[in-house]
Amino acid sequence: MPRTLSYETEEQTEINLSPMIDCIFILLIFFIVTTVFVEEPGVEIVKPIARTQEELEKNSILIAVTNDNKIVYGGKEFSISGIGTRVRQLLHQNDYPVIIQGDVHAEHGMVSKLWTEVKIAGAKKISVSTQR
Repeated sequence: MPRTLSYETEEQTEINLSPMIDCIFILLIFFIVTTVFVEEPGVEIVKPIARTQEELEKNSILIAVTNDNKIVYGGKEFSISGIGTRVRQLLHQNDYPVIIQGDVHAEHGMVSKLWTEVKIAGAKKISVSTQR
């Protein structure tokens, strides 16, 4: 009896994921670059009401003055001279505007001292945050 040989060929299909991974990395880089990072002061502030308003920049240094006249940045309490040093360090990295969030019950003198210290630290644009 003669033998017959039969060969079965299996085609293996392979999906190339490299282009998809490249697209995902490009999208990831896009979202990282366009994300706005704002560091909140870390305390609740009751802002005073103002009749005039102006939209402030998203990338900024937010410093809070609490109702008991404590200066807070990034959840940490600073002295008036300590905040000047911290602002100087932050401005050395980037020239961000500074936004002071003074509580409605904070003393005006403390907000004024903070304004002066931030100005001495080198801030070119300083704003006070209020309610709309």
